[in-house]
Amino acid sequence: MINLDSLQQLVDLGESLEREFKSDRVRLSDKDIVEEIVAMANTNGGVLLIGVEDDGRISGANPRHGSVTDPLKLQSAIFNRTVPNINTRVSTNQHPDGTVITIEVDPYPEPCATTSGKSLKRAIGPDGKPQTVPFYPRDQRSRRIDLGMLDMSALTIESSSFNDLDPLEFERVRQTIYRLKGAQALTELADDDLAKALRLVESRDGGLVPNLAGLLLLGKEERLRELIPTHQVFFQALDVEGNVKVNDVFYGPVVKVLNELESRFSTRNEEREILVGFVRVPVPDYSPEGFREAVNNALLHRDYNLLGAVYVQWWPDHMIITNPGGFLPGITISNILVHEPKPRNPRLAEGFRRIGLVEQTGRGVDKIFRGQARYGRPLPDYTRSDNTGVRVVLRGGSSSLEFAAFVYGQEKKGTPLTLDELIILNTLFFERRIDSVSGGEILQKGINEGKAILEKLVERGFVEAKGEKKGRIYHLSAQLYRLFGDASSYVRIHGISALKHEALVMEFVEGHGRIARKDAISLCGISEDQAKRLLQILVKKGKLSRKVSRGRASHYEKS
Repeated sequence: MINLDSLQQLVDLGESLEREFKSDRVRLSDKDIVEEIVAMANTNGGVLLIGVEDDGRISGANPRHGSVTDPLKLQSAIFNRTVPNINTRVSTNQHPDGTVITIEVDPYPEPCATTSGKSLKRAIGPDGKPQTVPFYPRDQRSRRIDLGMLDMSALTIESSSFNDLDPLEFERVRQTIYRLKGAQALTELADDDLAKALRLVESRDGGLVPNLAGLLLLGKEERLRELIPTHQVFFQALDVEGNVKVNDVFYGPVVKVLNELESRFSTRNEEREILVGFVRVPVPDYSPEGFREAVNNALLHRDYNLLGAVYVQWWPDHMIITNPGGFLPGITISNILVHEPKPRNPRLAEGFRRIGLVEQTGRGVDKIFRGQARYGRPLPDYTRSDNTGVRVVLRGGSSSLEFAAFVYGQEKKGTPLTLDELIILNTLFFERRIDSVSGGEILQKGINEGKAILEKLVERGFVEAKGEKKGRIYHLSAQLYRLFGDASSYVRIHGISALKHEALVMEFVEGHGRIARKDAISLCGISEDQAKRLLQILVKKGKLSRKVSRGRASHYEKS
């Protein structure tokens, strides 16, 4: 239950999809409360705060049961006026500015409504603020799909038939299986047996009828336009001002569409070369493997209930790939790297895997990150995603040839970098220094895993650490800075502070004749162990000599 401290924290966070503030200056009706609870249950769950203004000011709630508010009675009222019955957690808090009623609700695994038949959900409005809106049947079907209760790609369309499938697409699929080393046995099957083996058809009235996945993979284009009008894919090339120079739209079966997109990608994806030993290593503007996986994900995870299209937008220095439908429940920007695979369209995903378009593990996101990182480019950026769509930005432009050569060199030696190591090194390449907390956040695996990978890179000689164990700061090693042709940055990162500390100590000794460890700590703002090492270094360099005074702590004088 929410106490006064947690109440203030919620108010300070402001309104969101999961938090709604309701003023009770004009008494809020039970009907309004029930509708807000239904909307939250149909979205991500959340908490309703009654007696709080939209701007976060606490104005107080009116008592709902005589002179008080009985949490159990309010909880019972909500339970009895919702279908299915929604369980909530109700509490009251006596804030200095007035009573606040808090109602917590969990997301429900099926669509909810009021007993009068009204169904609502939470959404972000055109003004960027959360609001409660109608929860239409099409949205309810999308909700079931998101919750894993329904696989739309396994459903059949009433007016479709086996004749809607294109013999040419069966042959294209066979060629793709052979080229990508999919399930080779499938190439020997007749068309109807191939469709059955890939589970792209269902039996109906003694015949075979394609499901949505079957139409998307094998359907005739004219029938796809009629039966699945939401299936559209755009390839757009834009200039720096956002003017569209190329605007190609595709409605055909997805294997054909993927081939068209890859053709346009290849013609624009320029390469440079760097010599590693006697081998010329090509370094493209964008990783072909990363691009393929990003496009595959957009087609596999889009919501085919929603109007809208998959967009591949090619800008002068980056690319944006967008698909309708937000992340599935449980997946966020902060865990996309580590969350287990969760396809929105399982039957279509199964077809992709058996054909060879995606790997069996379903870890396409790993390939997108590796594709960016291995060529010394910023990691994929998903921050533009919201509940209406997933958007990934891939940065292009000039890459680091030296970084790409280093990665290739490790692979040739038989000591390839893991994805975690590659992500950390890529981050250090751009941000210069990180700590174990930042490392854990970047890897999405927590501080312990971040520290473990950083320390492993220290052991391999690719990273150096400064400071004590609890506050260690990591940066690329001198070896890598030399390899990347940027030795001056290493001096700036590593050497200036050390040289500055030595100069401060010697200046102090010149003025005072001696220096103790506590003086070095205060003077340089460093720890006791760091001060000890600093003074020992100056002794080894012959600049200071250590003196031990009877009954007093040791000190250092000019040598």
